[in-house]
This record gives sequence, structure tokens and C-alpha cells, in this order.
Amino acid sequence: MNKVLALVNIIGLIIGISYGLHGPILPIFAKNIIGASYSELGFIGLANFIPYMFIPIFVGILLDKFNNGYLLAIGAAINSVSIYLLSVAQSVPEIMGFRIMTGIAHAFFWPPCQAIISNQSNEHTRVRNISWFTMFFVMGFMIGPLLGTVFLEGLDITYRILFQITGFILASAIIFSLLISRRNITNHHERFSLSSIKEMKKFPEVIILLIFCTSSFGIIISIYPAFLNDNGMSDRDILLLYFAFGISRVISLALAGRFSRKTSQTLIAATASISIGLAISAASSSIITFAIAMVFMGFGFSIFFPLTLEIILSRTSKGISGKIIGAYETVFGIGWAIGPTLGGPIAQSFGSQSPYLVFFIIGIAVTALAVKCRKKLEPKRMQNV
Repeated sequence: MNKVLALVNIIGLIIGISYGLHGPILPIFAKNIIGASYSELGFIGLANFIPYMFIPIFVGILLDKFNNGYLLAIGAAINSVSIYLLSVAQSVPEIMGFRIMTGIAHAFFWPPCQAIISNQSNEHTRVRNISWFTMFFVMGFMIGPLLGTVFLEGLDITYRILFQITGFILASAIIFSLLISRRNITNHHERFSLSSIKEMKKFPEVIILLIFCTSSFGIIISIYPAFLNDNGMSDRDILLLYFAFGISRVISLALAGRFSRKTSQTLIAATASISIGLAISAASSSIITFAIAMVFMGFGFSIFFPLTLEIILSRTSKGISGKIIGAYETVFGIGWAIGPTLGGPIAQSFGSQSPYLVFFIIGIAVTALAVKCRKKLEPKRMQNV
């Protein structure tokens, strides 16, 4: 692994730790301290994800024009400030405003990292390198909840101080981003244009699978912790469940290279796994059954990312890879926004378990679609074999 990839992986680890440290706690903070309803939790999730519907397109264009390390540093700076500001939030609108900042920052984190990895890889190493980066991020997301348990229970700090600590941890990623900027070479392949975004229209089946996956993931991030809390799970229980979620994701990503040999079959298994996890969640009442659900969903959510990105990048010109990555991440943003937007009001109107039943049914339909279109869910080089 070269030095640039090592630095990107370190940044992924830091960002993952910060997200795992505060992410599962934020919905509980909003519900129990601020007094947010399930609908308001959905709006908070929407505020976080809605910038990701638009910003990645423009970041994708910038990736082909400016040093990716500098863009990464900008994202880390905005992100650390946005999380720190949660410590002074007194209302749902304030939290929403700070989460909008987080969503903008995330658009300056994930696409630049993908572009840097893609530029440092070839078609034989891209899945492996992206999987390793994602695994480092997920390892951080797994470590974060354990640190949160130590801070909240061992050191008896408040949620607000936890947000401040998280902000400082995240700020350290700026240093590594600037180190990358000294080594990273920017590609200058095309004019400043949005025309290449139309390339994504070639992948309707991939887009449908991505929207289902990211919508479900948006629910798990934005309202699931509050759902767990309402079902008798303590802060410690919730953080441990997200630790189990992280373990499942790390193991899945460690095996991504092997899974990539049978991409379509793996994606079918992933959608089915997410659906099963959602169904188990709706019927769960103990930490054991919730842990089983988290393990199922952890596999599906993690393996989706490197495989779907490889399908798209393998069929597009490397000269527009930055713009394609931006468009790809915009699809993520659409899904992340849909999940909380639907999940929050559904939970408020029909019961806290209802979003998981609804998305379980949708997941079964999407799995059937994946089976039907499995030949279109293979990277180009696999189709030519």
C-alpha cells in the first residue's frame, strides 16, 4: 500500500471514530434532552442528508480541477465545527442547521477519498483498495461506540461534552488531508461541465438498489437509536449494538475481494440480508435479537458500496471518474434523504416498528428485481469473461 492510500485510510479511521462516537447518541440526545418526536428525528436526518443530494455533483466537478487533498481538508474542517456546535444546540431547528453543515462536509469527505483511491488504483486493485478504505472507516465506526461507552459511563460526561470531544477528534483529519495534498496529483481531463453526470442513466438497476440500501441505512442512522431506546435499550446497549453492527461490516469488507468475483450474487444476498434485518428489528424486544438484526444489516450495507461503485467505474472513462463519483454519491444522498423523510412520519403515525416492516416489503421487491437483472449487476470486465 502506498503512502497516499495509507493516509486516506487513516482519515477514514478518524472520521469513522467520530461518527461512531456521536452518531448513535444524537437521536437519543434529540429525543430525551431536546424533546424531539419521531417526525422531528426524521427531519433532523433529512437535514443531514439533503445536502448530499446536490453537493457531491459539484464536488465531483471540483475533483477534476483542484487538489483533492485540499477539498478533503475543507470537509474535515466543516465537519469538526458542525459536530462541536451540537454541544450548544437547544432546539430541533438548531440541530437541523448543524446537521446541514455536516451533510455539506460529508460531500467534501467521501467523494475526494474515492477519487484519490481510484487515481491510485487500477481495475484489478480498485475494489480491494476502496474496500480497505471503507473497512478502516467502519472500524472507526465500530470503535467509536466503545469510546462513547467509556466517556458516558466510565467518565460520566454529558452528551454535550461528548460532541465537543468528537469535534476535536475529527479536526485531526485536517492534518492528514494536508499531507495528502502534497502528494496527490489532480487529473485535468475535461472541461467544467455537468454533461458527464448523464452517464449515471446507464445504470438504472444499480440506482434502484442503491436507493433502497441508502434509504434503509438512513433510517438506521437517524431514527433507529431512538427506536432501540423506546424498546428498553440503554445508552450502553445501543452503543454495543452499533459495535456489533461495525464488526459485521468490517468482516464483510475484509471479504469484499472474494465477493467481487460473484458481484451479482453478492448484491442479491445483500438486499435480502438488509430486508431480513429490518424484519427482525420490527419483531425484536431483546438485545440479542436486535444484535442479530444488526449483523444481518451490517453485511448488506457494507458490501453494497464497493461493488456498486466498481460496476459504474468499470463502464465509464477514467477521465470523468471524479464527476461520476460525484453523481454516484448524489444517489446516496437521495436515498439517505428518503429514508428519514418517510421513516420518521411512518413511525409517528403507525407505530415505532412500522418503518422497518414497510422497508422489509420494499426490500423483498428490490431483491426480486436484483435476481431478474443479475446480468446487469456485473462489472464490465466480468461480463467479458
